[in-house]
Amino acid sequence: MLKEKLLEDMKNAMKEKNTIRKNVIQMVRAGILQVEKDKQIELNEDQILEIIAKESKKRKDALADYEKSGREDLISEIKQEIEILSEYLPKPLSREEIEKIVEEVIASTGATSMKDMGIVMKEAKAKIGPASDGKTINEIVKEKLN
Repeated sequence: MLKEKLLEDMKNAMKEKNTIRKNVIQMVRAGILQVEKDKQIELNEDQILEIIAKESKKRKDALADYEKSGREDLISEIKQEIEILSEYLPKPLSREEIEKIVEEVIASTGATSMKDMGIVMKEAKAKIGPASDGKTINEIVKEKLN
């Protein structure tokens, strides 16, 4: 279970006095707890992966801002955090793999134009999950439906 792995990794990070790793894992665990308490449910592996992917995306977005402002101190820390989060995420799919899945979704839904984009996006995101970001999926869907 991913939750147990996160707890174990956090304990190890505390023993090793690895502050960044400990903080990143604590933040993910807090996010999981927050959702579980708010919705009164026990999250499954996929839902936990979604939280981790969301946190990773936040950092990638922030990284671009830090690079623009030239904050080297924050850039290296954010890169470390992204690296730590990526350890828990599935290996990202290649563009070709995503294209193949999108083509299958288009065929199965019978989508023919941009009007069907919402249906295709929803289905593709469900199949691909956190193995790719929505932006890449969106670009591919647009290419295929045009």
